[in-house]
Amino acid sequence: QVQLVESGGGLVQPGGSLTLSCAASGTRLSVFDMAWYRQAPGKQRELVARITRGDSTNYVDSVKDRFTISRDNGKNTVYLQMNTLKPEDTAVYYCNARWAVLDYWGKGTLVTISS
Repeated sequence: QVQLVESGGGLVQPGGSLTLSCAASGTRLSVFDMAWYRQAPGKQRELVARITRGDSTNYVDSVKDRFTISRDNGKNTVYLQMNTLKPEDTAVYYCNARWAVLDYWGKGTLVTISS
């Protein structure tokens, strides 16, 4: 059974940093395009960052130059380094793995940016 488990969320002051991790079991992440999504209270889930199997990346405009997605296939883990965090980054962050018809989601980790 494939499982994605996010970790690293928490409460951070504006301007701070966090690194989220998404660890997979039951599959090899190397075959998947991986992504981080987020859902803020009262808003729709949005794509934050994606990294393809070939390590191409793309980001939503609001996080460009602040967030970095990366993958360590040896550790079967994907990361989201988040810098210069803003209150509007507050959301539940979800990890997603996608390949052909396969589409897996983690349960999310809460990130709260507040002073």
